[in-house]
Amino acid sequence: MGFIRQQEEKLAVRFLSWQYEKLKKPIPDEAELTNQAAKIVEEAHRIAHERGRNVLSIIKDLIADIKK
Repeated sequence: MGFIRQQEEKLAVRFLSWQYEKLKKPIPDEAELTNQAAKIVEEAHRIAHERGRNVLSIIKDLIADIKK
């Protein structure tokens, strides 16, 4: 896995943790958060490839969808 992908996943983990705290929900363990972040980043890259959008904005949108 490349450096940028690792950084995107770390960012997604932090953003997920923040969203769980904001919603006052229990934060899953580190392995589960990492797994969720990896799926979100993968999905964001797929969407960005199809639509030509910014990966970071897509990651934020996907995480926002989780809280609904």
